[in-house]
Amino acid sequence: MAGQGTPATALLVRRGVAHRTHPYRVSPDAPNYGVLVAAALGVAPERVFKSLVTEVDGALTVAVVPVTGELDLKALAAAVGGKRAALADRAVAERATGYVRGGISPLGQRKRLPTVLDESALDLPTIYVSAGRRGLQLELAAPDLVALTDARTAPLQTR
Repeated sequence: MAGQGTPATALLVRRGVAHRTHPYRVSPDAPNYGVLVAAALGVAPERVFKSLVTEVDGALTVAVVPVTGELDLKALAAAVGGKRAALADRAVAERATGYVRGGISPLGQRKRLPTVLDESALDLPTIYVSAGRRGLQLELAAPDLVALTDARTAPLQTR
């Protein structure tokens, strides 16, 4: 798909990882953005994951969780052996990843950050994550995402 290359898609191509890109149109300021993205793609919302840049004991960490839930900050901290987690400042997240809010991908970041993927992803045939640009999602197998990011898996969403 011409004109849709991002550092995330370039990484997948370079590594020969099976994936598909899916363009969509949703305002990045819309409430329930992730659920609207799932609807625009025609997939179950639990298959669409958001990448949240956080700070765990002062170290930037990426949490990848379904758009249907909220990130459990205590669970994230525990998953990486930390004590306290908080969402990172937007400018800090954008500077560290090289992506803008609404388009932060767990792949191809400017600075490779430790990543934790919600374990629910492993129960799905494929998941959707940002391709590194608003309006473009990547579909890939969760084990491939884990391998490419050296991610840990843990229960991360509040119930």
